[in-house]
Amino acid sequence: MGIQIAAMILAGGKGTRLKALTRKTAKPAVSYGGKYRIIDFPLSNCANSNINHVGVLTQYESSELNTYIGNGKNWGLNGVNSLTSVLTPKQTEEGSSWYKGTADAIYQNIDWLDALDPEYVLILSGDHIYCTTFNAMLSRHKSSKADCTISVYPVPMEEASRFGILETDADGIITAFKEKPKQPKSNLASMGIYIFTYKTLRAALVEDAKNPDSEHDFGKNIIPMMMASGKKLVSYTYHGYWKDVGTISSLHQANMDLLLSGDPAINLFTVQANQHIYTEDNNSYPQYIGKKAVVRDCLINQGAEIEGKVEHCVISSDTLIAEGATVVNSVIMAGAVIEKGAVVKNAMVAPNSLVAAGEEAVGTPEDILLIANGKGRIN
Repeated sequence: MGIQIAAMILAGGKGTRLKALTRKTAKPAVSYGGKYRIIDFPLSNCANSNINHVGVLTQYESSELNTYIGNGKNWGLNGVNSLTSVLTPKQTEEGSSWYKGTADAIYQNIDWLDALDPEYVLILSGDHIYCTTFNAMLSRHKSSKADCTISVYPVPMEEASRFGILETDADGIITAFKEKPKQPKSNLASMGIYIFTYKTLRAALVEDAKNPDSEHDFGKNIIPMMMASGKKLVSYTYHGYWKDVGTISSLHQANMDLLLSGDPAINLFTVQANQHIYTEDNNSYPQYIGKKAVVRDCLINQGAEIEGKVEHCVISSDTLIAEGATVVNSVIMAGAVIEKGAVVKNAMVAPNSLVAAGEEAVGTPEDILLIANGKGRIN
């Protein structure tokens, strides 16, 4: 007898628009919020939903991410009745290849899913920031007797052409789906979160794998194929904070959204039931705010030493803001050093980077400056 549901987290993308942050690091392993990694969010959401069997599909620059995930201990997914597996492309009798697309990544791991024999499969992206549980979405899938349920997020109509857009009837049954339409007829954007009845998904993946013209992608191939064959697809509307941090500016904004100046868009401080975000404790020393320091509206993690002036910033662990330095509207990642007299504004300082004494590193709110030079505290 199998399990009720397994989750598959797609965490193999390059994230090239994050520039130096993903040059040697997979996007889901990138720092966020002073103490987290992006991957903490989908893993924590699974744990909070009591989804205890999770496969994380990694590929690009995966060593750091694979080590970080380990056996799922940080998220409580390493118990007797739980399982976390890092699933990488592998060599078989038929040969070996990188994952060709999101659907191919799942297809290459059908044997892993078959061994679990789940009734349902939850597909997630490894690089989205949001706090939720998937229980209501699963209930919607079951009650509607759907083959696939897609989580949707209403977006401004002027931005709809950037997303996979769904059209639905009055009951939320999906009647049309187009990937990045030039003239969208709806503002319901697919979040790339799917629940499939596994038998239906398995058959679709096998069929798609035989098609040499397919891009082996859920949005471009699997979903349209299922709709064309008359499968029942329904929508589940998500309400709450959700951000795809695909660019330096969006990652910077997602960090700024955490600050408690006004009404925060995402609140990690007043924790709701079953919405804890779990992460690795790096066992740094306590944060230190110096006698001459000026600190306003900042999120500061353990191990940070603040001697200068910081305002509206997210400061990670093991960082140093020296006396006389000024840092405004910036994200300072782990191990970074801002030396005496330096000025940093509208910037993101990558892990272990240095802003030298007297240097000015100034971007604009619309064009966030990225500093990445590997000359900071931890080398």
